[in-house]
Amino acid sequence: MQGVVIKSTGSWFQVKTLNGNTYACRIRGKFRLEGYKTTNPLAVGDIVEFDIEKSNEEEIGVIHTLSHRRNYIIRKSNKLSSQSQIIASNIDLVMPVVTLVSPPTSMGFIDRILLTAEAYKIPVLLVFNKVDLYDSIAKEVLQEWLSIYHAIGIQTFCMSSFDAKDIEDLRPFLFHKTTLICGHSGAGKSSIINALNPELKLKTGIISDQHQKGKHTTTFAEMFDIDEYTKIIDTPGIRDFGVIDIDKKELGHYFPEIKERMSKCKFHNCTHINEPKCAVLDALEKGEIHESRYYNYLSIFYNEDTFA
Repeated sequence: MQGVVIKSTGSWFQVKTLNGNTYACRIRGKFRLEGYKTTNPLAVGDIVEFDIEKSNEEEIGVIHTLSHRRNYIIRKSNKLSSQSQIIASNIDLVMPVVTLVSPPTSMGFIDRILLTAEAYKIPVLLVFNKVDLYDSIAKEVLQEWLSIYHAIGIQTFCMSSFDAKDIEDLRPFLFHKTTLICGHSGAGKSSIINALNPELKLKTGIISDQHQKGKHTTTFAEMFDIDEYTKIIDTPGIRDFGVIDIDKKELGHYFPEIKERMSKCKFHNCTHINEPKCAVLDALEKGEIHESRYYNYLSIFYNEDTFA
């Protein structure tokens, strides 16, 4: 039988077949020995083949084959680990949900998600949530960030998950797609999904006043049906997004403002850090490349955990 993984809890997976039946499945023992270097050999969105076995008169699926992934989003499993975690696969759209308040999101966090999506050629809709909570200073910062991301071709959307009109305006972006929604805990991911399909009734969390961080309300990645044609993959809150499997020599290709200028550098292997007659550094000096974006390029290049 064939189906798509709609929930991953570590050792068990829920798999949904084309006819809509859902099976609890585990992985065949040797499956883990087939060259996977991630903490999770399977991810939500994976298309798998499985057999049905009887266990105490219950039907249990045993997954034996993983179909080719057309794309996926991957990150370091944590700051100190060399292992990676595939968040989801076979995605049509990545939708980072970020906020400037309660809890604040850094541009560095955003840029690392954008870089990874660009590396796997997955379109992005960058959603700024909770705009109803922004004061005048936050609104000024928002306009600056929108300008930065619009200049490099990133599609953005500003909203409040409690505004019915915003939800209806968001819906067409997601229609007939499988969308990965990601961001910090407390950014409002589950609230947006609930507003899109109130029948789901996902848990939502509160923000710590002391640390301005959200509590995890989504424990495992899971795919939900918004309507007959639209699916969304909810993910646990991500505190940091470590970039993995990106060659430093190729890094500039995933920053659009660097990629468009790199052919004009004097040296074909220019790293855009201290080389003479570097078109990227020239654009930076002229203010054509935003300093924060360039700083985040450097932090990824040097594999640092701090960013703008």
